Amino acid sequence: MRFVRFDQGHLGLLTNDGIVDLTDRLGLGTDDPLVEYINGDYDASEYVDAEPDYDGREVEIKSPVKRPGKVIAAPLNYENHIEEAIADKDITTDEWFSIEDKGYFLKAPSSVVGPDHGIELPFDDRRVDHEIELAFVMGEDTKDVDSDEAWDNIFGYTILLDISVRGDQDRSNRKSYDTFTVVGPNVVTADEIDDPQDLDMQLDLNGETRQDANTNDMVYTCADIVQYASIGATLEAGDIVTTGTPEGVSELNDGDIVEAEIERIGSMTVDVTQRDLSFADVNVQKGGR
Repeated sequence: MRFVRFDQGHLGLLTNDGIVDLTDRLGLGTDDPLVEYINGDYDASEYVDAEPDYDGREVEIKSPVKRPGKVIAAPLNYENHIEEAIADKDITTDEWFSIEDKGYFLKAPSSVVGPDHGIELPFDDRRVDHEIELAFVMGEDTKDVDSDEAWDNIFGYTILLDISVRGDQDRSNRKSYDTFTVVGPNVVTADEIDDPQDLDMQLDLNGETRQDANTNDMVYTCADIVQYASIGATLEAGDIVTTGTPEGVSELNDGDIVEAEIERIGSMTVDVTQRDLSFADVNVQKGGR
């Protein structure tokens, strides 16, 4: 099944013909309905063949989870992106690390938006890059789980754009600005994905392909990341875990259009705009708070 959150917090099933609204059918609230669904005793399968209530083009697509408790991210999880980061001097050979060396990092839940919201650039004088990633939503609370068992704790898979300011700041800082975690357009339940480690992914920027890879190039699998992360923190139902990006990251600018697609999951088109931070810039320059 493909779950989508839309408009004023409605939860729907995405079908080939449109969106079947589950909100009233299942008696769901509109605060964070996918998390409510995951944690509750609900079954949407009986509605997979129902007549759609909406055309997907006529609604605003939100992030599948409104406000995850945590967004857990694996750094540099594709060999070719490690080489790219070293070449771009984003890191040095000595600074390279994996999740086993220095662990995962966290992104602010407030940075999560849906594809129809778009990306807002906070600076016009610093490089901001796109990164396409396979991500997944946890289906149950998970602690100290073995990687062989971790697969059973994943509710479903989605696309995530990890937007990143380049610079010397802490990784979580420069990846946690508002709109810097674009998730969507839907979550595909785990039973629909035969092998999440064999999915083609592609990102086009203004019609030009920039990232084109397969998830089998990951250094650590989805289950490996869950295993490692669950040692340090309890992963909770509704948490989003993202798995790193392949080579091909490039700079975003005002007016850009990002098209991201992952095989068997879906595709989304995201607009990029420049925020007006002239007031904030003045305060920073003067040492204002």
